[in-house]
Amino acid sequence: MLHDLLRDIRQCRVCEPALPLGANPVIQAHEAARILIIGQAPGIRVHQSSIPWNDPSGDRLRRWLDIDKETFYDPKQIAIMPMGLCYPGKGKSGDLPPRRECAPLWHQSVLAQLPNIQMTLLIGQYAQNYYLKDKPATLTETVRQWQRWAPHYLPLPHPSPRNTLWLKKNPWFEQDVVAYIARHVKTHIN
Repeated sequence: MLHDLLRDIRQCRVCEPALPLGANPVIQAHEAARILIIGQAPGIRVHQSSIPWNDPSGDRLRRWLDIDKETFYDPKQIAIMPMGLCYPGKGKSGDLPPRRECAPLWHQSVLAQLPNIQMTLLIGQYAQNYYLKDKPATLTETVRQWQRWAPHYLPLPHPSPRNTLWLKKNPWFEQDVVAYIARHVKTHIN
């Protein structure tokens, strides 16, 4: 059933007219996956390669998880489902927000097929706003209060190189949150 759903998602063209490079939904999932990553939307490099987190942000994310690329790209270990499944285009200060159509259209159907998820990483404000109820107004405060939702949900800043200053200003994030995630991941994946 998940196989058919993933095929349908990869063939989705709902918002293609609004996408500058056309539709190319990027998702990775398997019923056995134990960790789910919900980020924003694929960047241009991911759009071109169809490989999720295939960029410097992905390198940092894998360091946070303390796993190698082979494990990260094993759908039986890690499921990856962005808020927007296609590259949304370039904005004034980075990529545009994820398309609003994707999450309501696909997320619940995919989640219903992932019974073994032990932790969901909510990367960035779009994922956090969608999945976390009664959360603080800022990303920093939401991430600071990560224990409210752990281990089911873990709110994270985006691992983009653009957020290096945020990471330097908030050393508690890598000391506490990243350390917790890495321990959890080691416990729950092969």
